[in-house]
Amino acid sequence: MIEAENLTKYYGTFLAIDDVSFEVGKGEIVGFLGPNGAGKTTTMRILSGFMPPTSGTARVAGHDIHSQSLEARKCIGYLPETVPIYKDMTVEGFLRFYGKIRGMDKRRRESRIQEVMQLCRIEGYARTYIHKLSKGYRQLVGVSQAILHEPDVLILDEPTIGIDPRQVVQIRQLIKDLGQEHTVIISTHILAEVSMICERIMIMDHGKIMAVDSAENLSQRLKGAQKIEIEVKGPAESIASRLRDVKGVFEVTIEGSGDQRKFAVECAPGEDIRDELASAVVESGFSLLGLKSYEMSVEDIFLKLTNREEN
Repeated sequence: MIEAENLTKYYGTFLAIDDVSFEVGKGEIVGFLGPNGAGKTTTMRILSGFMPPTSGTARVAGHDIHSQSLEARKCIGYLPETVPIYKDMTVEGFLRFYGKIRGMDKRRRESRIQEVMQLCRIEGYARTYIHKLSKGYRQLVGVSQAILHEPDVLILDEPTIGIDPRQVVQIRQLIKDLGQEHTVIISTHILAEVSMICERIMIMDHGKIMAVDSAENLSQRLKGAQKIEIEVKGPAESIASRLRDVKGVFEVTIEGSGDQRKFAVECAPGEDIRDELASAVVESGFSLLGLKSYEMSVEDIFLKLTNREEN
């Protein structure tokens, strides 16, 4: 549904995105995750036809965004970070205006306006002037205009930024529902959002795509070591020394204070040495209080890939 190949964009001498390539399939929800200035918005503006790339190509629903720009844009619903709404219009009037611009048949336009207002739960504000709405409801009006013409592709740039927690939940659920019938690209720097909504994650930094995969697969690919947390009662240094003697242990870090401490044990990925660790603790006469292994979270992956000092 979306194919981007070697997209590059300069603003003057500043390189905003650098040789970006990816594909998004039909009915897929993909999240662009990255810090501010990573290149997410520039990429989305190029895909939406808002601006041309300096070099590279992209196709949306089979249409080239440069040579077939109008055809491509007919297939796209776009919600930029700053929602383009006319505040002196009513919600219903604004959607009717957008439907006319989109060339929608009058009968279908009027029925579709009612459908999208119900879907976005703003039907109670149909005759309310937009300037009277909260930021969250304005955001929902923006989503409504993006889906009004039933596009194949939705491009949503920071759709939950600056709105209250209740409406964040509402918009996230709406995006998941829309993903059943549309291809959706969503950009965000909210780590929890991509885990909750997206099937795949594209992590961007410095204008490049650093990784593309599901959160689970990224965790498996990027964790250099498996981590096991073990809680033991006893002298910390003696316990740490005994744990380091267990075969397969790379590193042991002592956490907390007092005689009841937690120890973060790193070992080779794919190796389960919990039995060996537990035996080492018990046989040494220490009290084992807890033991668990854990994987890298999306936050861990994000920080690892976008650590600007290391890069």
